[in-house]
Amino acid sequence: MSDHVYRLSEIVGSSQTSVDDAIRNAISKAAQTVRNIEWFETKEIRGQVVEGGIAYFQVRLKVGFRVE
Repeated sequence: MSDHVYRLSEIVGSSQTSVDDAIRNAISKAAQTVRNIEWFETKEIRGQVVEGGIAYFQVRLKVGFRVE
Protein backbone atom coordinates (compact mmCIF):
# COMPACT_ATOMS: atom_id res chain seq x y z
CA MET A 1 0.00 0.00 0.00
CA SER A 2 1.44 3.37 -0.96
CA ASP A 3 1.09 6.63 0.95
CA HIS A 4 -1.37 9.17 -0.41
CA VAL A 5 -1.81 12.92 -0.09
CA TYR A 6 -5.31 14.35 -0.11
CA ARG A 7 -6.71 17.79 -0.70
CA LEU A 8 -9.96 18.97 0.91
CA SER A 9 -12.70 21.03 -0.59
CA GLU A 10 -16.07 22.08 0.82
CA ILE A 11 -19.20 21.84 -1.28
CA VAL A 12 -22.93 22.19 -0.62
CA GLY A 13 -25.54 19.93 -2.21
CA SER A 14 -29.27 20.55 -2.25
CA SER A 15 -32.38 18.55 -3.02
CA GLN A 16 -36.13 18.94 -2.70
CA THR A 17 -36.38 15.21 -1.92
CA SER A 18 -33.95 14.19 0.85
CA VAL A 19 -30.61 14.61 2.59
CA ASP A 20 -29.38 11.51 0.76
CA ASP A 21 -30.23 13.06 -2.62
CA ALA A 22 -28.51 16.31 -1.61
CA ILE A 23 -25.30 14.39 -0.84
CA ARG A 24 -25.51 12.39 -4.07
CA ASN A 25 -26.16 15.55 -6.13
CA ALA A 26 -23.13 17.29 -4.61
CA ILE A 27 -20.75 14.36 -5.15
CA SER A 28 -22.02 13.68 -8.67
CA LYS A 29 -21.60 17.29 -9.75
CA ALA A 30 -18.18 17.66 -8.12
CA ALA A 31 -16.97 14.45 -9.79
CA GLN A 32 -17.58 16.06 -13.20
CA THR A 33 -14.66 18.46 -12.63
CA VAL A 34 -12.59 16.98 -9.77
CA ARG A 35 -10.65 13.75 -10.25
CA ASN A 36 -9.90 11.12 -7.61
CA ILE A 37 -12.64 11.92 -5.10
CA GLU A 38 -12.29 9.18 -2.50
CA TRP A 39 -14.32 10.22 0.53
CA PHE A 40 -16.67 12.78 2.01
CA GLU A 41 -17.62 13.98 5.46
CA THR A 42 -20.97 15.55 6.30
CA LYS A 43 -20.38 18.82 8.14
CA GLU A 44 -23.82 20.43 8.32
CA ILE A 45 -27.41 19.61 7.42
CA ARG A 46 -29.95 22.39 7.04
CA GLY A 47 -33.09 23.10 5.11
CA GLN A 48 -35.56 25.65 3.94
CA VAL A 49 -39.09 25.67 5.29
CA VAL A 50 -41.89 27.21 3.26
CA GLU A 51 -45.46 27.42 4.58
CA GLY A 52 -44.78 24.82 7.26
CA GLY A 53 -43.25 22.24 4.93
CA ILE A 54 -39.73 21.34 3.88
CA ALA A 55 -38.88 22.96 0.55
CA TYR A 56 -35.16 22.06 0.32
CA PHE A 57 -32.55 20.00 2.11
CA GLN A 58 -28.99 21.35 2.06
CA VAL A 59 -25.87 19.45 3.11
CA ARG A 60 -22.39 20.93 3.53
CA LEU A 61 -19.69 18.36 2.80
CA LYS A 62 -15.94 18.12 3.03
CA VAL A 63 -14.71 16.16 0.03
CA GLY A 64 -11.31 14.48 -0.02
CA PHE A 65 -9.57 13.83 -3.29
CA ARG A 66 -6.22 12.22 -3.91
CA VAL A 67 -3.45 14.44 -5.24
CA GLU A 68 -1.65 12.86 -8.17
